[in-house]
Amino acid sequence: MGREIKIDPVTRLEGHAKIAIFLDDKGNVEDSYFQIVELRGFEEFCKGRPVEEMPRLVTRLCGVCPWAHHIASAKAADGVFGVEPPPTGKKLREIGYLAHFLESHLEHIYALGPAPDFIVGPDADPAKRNLFGVIEKVGLEVGKKVIEHRAYAVRIEDMLGGKSTHPVYAIPGGVSHPITEEERDEIRKMGQSLVDFCLFTLDVVDKYILKNDRFLELIMSPDVYYHETHYISLVDDKNKVNFYEGDFRVVDPKGREILKFAPEEYLDHIAEHVEPWTYLKFPYLKDKGWHGFVDGPESGVMRSAPLGRLNASEGFTTPKAQAEYEKFFEFMGGKPVHNTLTYHWARAIECLYSAERIVELCDEPDITDKHVRNVPTPETYKGEGIAGIEAPRGSLIHHYRGDENGLITELNLIVATAFNYAGMNMSIKKAAKALIKNGKVDQGILNMVEMAFRCYDPCFSCATHSLPGTMPIKIDIFDKDGNLVDTIQRG
Repeated sequence: MGREIKIDPVTRLEGHAKIAIFLDDKGNVEDSYFQIVELRGFEEFCKGRPVEEMPRLVTRLCGVCPWAHHIASAKAADGVFGVEPPPTGKKLREIGYLAHFLESHLEHIYALGPAPDFIVGPDADPAKRNLFGVIEKVGLEVGKKVIEHRAYAVRIEDMLGGKSTHPVYAIPGGVSHPITEEERDEIRKMGQSLVDFCLFTLDVVDKYILKNDRFLELIMSPDVYYHETHYISLVDDKNKVNFYEGDFRVVDPKGREILKFAPEEYLDHIAEHVEPWTYLKFPYLKDKGWHGFVDGPESGVMRSAPLGRLNASEGFTTPKAQAEYEKFFEFMGGKPVHNTLTYHWARAIECLYSAERIVELCDEPDITDKHVRNVPTPETYKGEGIAGIEAPRGSLIHHYRGDENGLITELNLIVATAFNYAGMNMSIKKAAKALIKNGKVDQGILNMVEMAFRCYDPCFSCATHSLPGTMPIKIDIFDKDGNLVDTIQRG
C-alpha cells in the first residue's frame, strides 16, 4: 500500500498552501497536488462599493503585491470613467510601480528564493535557509548593501504612494500629487544606485549559481525542473517588455507568436479551469482548451512572470537590461528557455530594467509637471473598464462594471500567480518524481521539491483570501510508520 507525504505549510512564500505527494507501493511518486487552502472573497464583497474606492481597497489583497493591484485597479477605473491620465500622471504611476518591482524582486532573490536555496544550499539546515544564513555566507557588508537598496525602493514608493505597503496614489484619471525637482533628484540618485546594485546582483547569480557545477546541472537538466509550455507577457508595439501598458503576446513552446491581443479582449482568449481540491483557478488558452496538467504545443497551459516575459518578448527598452537579456539566451542556447530554475536569473534581469527605467523617467523633461490628473466627468462615464499589466509574479487583469451611480456591480480578477498555478503543479510533480525514489525522503529533498514552485515567487494571499479573516489550519500527525495518529484543526 502506498503512502502520502505532506509539506504543510510550504515555506518562503506569501500566503498558505500545502503539497500532498502520493507514493506507490514501491515508494515512488504516483501523483502530487499543490493545494491552496484559502478562499478569496474580493470579487463578492467589493460589489456595491464606489468604483473610485477600488484602487485603495484592492491593495488589501496582499501586503506583498499592493502596488500591482493598485495600478491595475486605477487603470480599470480609468476605463470605467472614460478618462486617460495625462503623460506625467502615467509616468509617475510607472515610477512608483517600478520601485515596487524592485522591492518585490529583491526580497525574493535574497530572502525567499535563490539566495537561501543556492548560496546557503538546498540541503542546509532549514533554520539557516533564510536571509540571515545568506548574510553569514556572503558577509555583513553584502547584507548591508541588500538592505540599503531594498530600502531605496521602499523610499521611492513612500514618496509617491504616501506609504509603500498600501499606496493611496493612483486615482481615476491620474495620480494624487506631482513631485518636486528636489524629489525627482532624490529618486534619480537612488535609481542610479539601484542600477549599480542590480548589476552586482547579476554578478551574485553568476558567481554562486551559474559557476557552481552542481547547480548548473540542476538548471540545465530536462529531467527535474523543465517544462515546454506556452508563455504570456504584456509587450509594447515593438514586442519589448512593458510592465505598465501594451498588448498581451503569447508564444508557443517553440517561441513562435500565436496570439497578440489587447487586455480588453482577454475573455476571447483566456478561460479558467476549476479543480475541486483547491480554491485557486487555472487560466488557460481558450483556443487550445484545457487538457490537464500537461505541457507541449497542444496544451492550454501558459506560464508568465520573469521567464515568461523574457520568452514572450523581444527584449527590453533599456540598454543594460537588453545586454543581459541577450546574454541570458546565448548562455542557455537560444529561445525559448524552458528551464524553470532560470526564473531566478530572469528576475534579476528585470530588477536591472526597473532601475534603469526609473532613471530614464526621472530624466523626462515633464516629470515634474503639475498636471498629473484629468478629472472624470459624468459625460465621459462608460461603466466598464478592463486593465492588463505585468505584476512581479506574472500577468494581471482587473475587470470592473459599474452602474449609473458609479457603484461596482461586477468584477473579475485574474491574478498573476494564477497564470503560473498549472505550471507550479506540473513542476512540483516532475521534481518529486525525479527526486523521491523508493520512499527515501529527507529535508533536503523536500526543500528541492519546494524549489519547484518557489521559482515562480507565488503569492497566495493575493491569489486567494479567507473571508472570516482567520486562517484555516490543519495539522496531521503521523507515527514513524506513516500512520495517521491525530489531526488538529482550526477553521
